[in-house]
Formats: sequence, C-alpha cells, structure tokens
Amino acid sequence: MVRRQLRDEQWSRVERVLYSQRRTGRRGRDDRNFIEAVLWWRRTGVPWRDLPEEFGSWKTVFNRFDRGSRNGRWP
Repeated sequence: MVRRQLRDEQWSRVERVLYSQRRTGRRGRDDRNFIEAVLWWRRTGVPWRDLPEEFGSWKTVFNRFDRGSRNGRWP
C-alpha cells in the first residue's frame, strides 16, 4: 500500500479549490486519488508508467495531469 500524503483537512481545502475552478466536461472518478497520485509522482520522481496500480491507470492519471497543465491549472 502506498503512503498517502493528504490528511482529511488538507484534502478539504484542495477539494474546495478544485470545485471552484471546475470547468465543463466530465468529472474525474476519484479526485482525491488523482491528487494523491500526482503528489506521489512528484515526491518519488519516477516515470508515470511506474505509478502503483492502486492509483488506477497511469495513462489516465498522466492524461488528466497533462490536460490540466495545458489549461493552466498547475502553474
């Protein structure tokens, strides 16, 4: 099992920001898991393909992160 980064109160703050910036389109299945995956990727520095399976498909996480980066979501 992968060690999680966010405590519930931290996630609550992140969640408010995510929803205040929500745009059109489909919502991710598990926003918290997505944020945890990105934090894990940044902390470890591993290639996207090496994300643990418990975060879901590495390609889905990468695509969502990449799309957000191109849209200016992750300055």
